[in-house]
Amino acid sequence: MTQVQPFEVRWSQSDVDAVLDKVRRYDWPAIPDVQDGWAYGCDGAYLRGLCDHWTTAYDWRAAQAELNLYPQFTARVEDFDLHFVHVTGEAGGRRPLILSHGWPGSHYEFWQVIDKLAFPSRHGGNAEDAFDLVIPSLPGFGFSSKPSRPIGQRATARLFNQLMVQVLGYETYLAQGGDWGSMVTSWMGHDHGAHARAIHLNMMAFRPAGGPKTEAEGAWAARQGAMMDLMGAYFRLQASKPQSLAWLGASNPVGQAAWIAERFHDWSDLSQRPFETVHPHDRLITNIMLYVMTGSFATGAWYYRGLLEEGGVALKEGERCETPTAFANFPGEALYAAPPRSWADRAYNIVRWTDMPRGGHFAAMEEPDLFVDDVRAWARSAG
Repeated sequence: MTQVQPFEVRWSQSDVDAVLDKVRRYDWPAIPDVQDGWAYGCDGAYLRGLCDHWTTAYDWRAAQAELNLYPQFTARVEDFDLHFVHVTGEAGGRRPLILSHGWPGSHYEFWQVIDKLAFPSRHGGNAEDAFDLVIPSLPGFGFSSKPSRPIGQRATARLFNQLMVQVLGYETYLAQGGDWGSMVTSWMGHDHGAHARAIHLNMMAFRPAGGPKTEAEGAWAARQGAMMDLMGAYFRLQASKPQSLAWLGASNPVGQAAWIAERFHDWSDLSQRPFETVHPHDRLITNIMLYVMTGSFATGAWYYRGLLEEGGVALKEGERCETPTAFANFPGEALYAAPPRSWADRAYNIVRWTDMPRGGHFAAMEEPDLFVDDVRAWARSAG
């Protein structure tokens, strides 16, 4: 039996000072601030404001305390020391749910939903809706150990299933994920359906074999291709030559912040609230610190190459994830908008589809209450 070790985030003053000093000493290039700077990448005025907050107002000790708010552990699974949060809520060990994050997020994505999912009666809900929560850091991300070469999502699903079943002793469990977490969760349902008895996604990961079959599917595929041309350069770089990006970002916290903040801006639903309200500086900086302080910017980018080395997102002819699947369609999902239901049905056993009123790619961060409500409703129907 793999031994589970308690874990705490411990950032030293000297290590934090070294990061902040690099931010202060950043040699800002002579790039003009232009109107609608986000159309060209990370907006310069925003980035300067974020860095100023980082060096003058961000309380890293408070952030560290926040990251230590819930019990967390590490466990050796195959060749990895997996870091994970484990909250035994009001379910008392009887209703496990694993939440898987993506890039450029982290396990911190779920901080606003943990207490409501684990202890619903504290928030006006019913104790019967409570979960035991397991929230791992993907291999190569945050406090999980780094691979010696790119690892993909199918391998991660195998590791996470072992974590749930062999390490934590949950014979069956529910699984939820967005972004890369949706791919990991999909493979958990596909390969480990004897244990992952139902899955919930807020991004559609698998693609069915054979390409578009209907006019609506063709229109969606054309739109998806156009959006990848417009917003997907990061994907092509990280999936093909991630090591070059690693050299650019290494020892450059401002560069890492720009690369990450651009994704948060472009992928979030800003139709009703400004960016700084959807993702306050302190929260976004803590997520960035989980890359900077752990040196995981490079191995986070590797995760895209891992997808290609495992074979991509398309299923084989006649192949489908048969595990009962729920999908929460957040309308502000810009780059990875939901496909037609017919497309999804060819790749998954879709038993629940919810069109959400608002929210984007980072569902649990942007709209925590909507996220919690849908996960609760799905889990009730999943049994």
